[in-house]
Amino acid sequence: MSKDNKANGPTQRSLRVGELVRHALAAMFARGDVEDDALRGAVITVPEVRMSPDLKLANAYIMPLGGQHAEEIVAALNRHRKFVRGRVAPQINMKFAPEVRFHVDDTFEEASRIDALLRSEKVQRDLDEDDGETD
Repeated sequence: MSKDNKANGPTQRSLRVGELVRHALAAMFARGDVEDDALRGAVITVPEVRMSPDLKLANAYIMPLGGQHAEEIVAALNRHRKFVRGRVAPQINMKFAPEVRFHVDDTFEEASRIDALLRSEKVQRDLDEDDGETD
């Protein structure tokens, strides 16, 4: 494996392992395995898990349904990282289980921000000017 591979993005293996970890986390959250007051009644989705190149770290991006108390839920999950790692390990069938770190998934927020920018008056005016141009 060359050093250039890191610049090209994640490997097929890291994508596959990330997907295995994502499914294991989603199943664990659906069962309610992690007990914490901050998680009580929360429906948590796991849109993405990004693995480090050495597969020792899994960055799990989560979002509670409705986006309510996301930071509080992430903090609670990070408090229970060792428990989560122990539950994920047997499901992914690897020699070493990755350390799991939780983060708030902000892709929906970012997409909304970009959408709002594209709909802004200034961008619409620029687009209308481009429509009037002839080549």
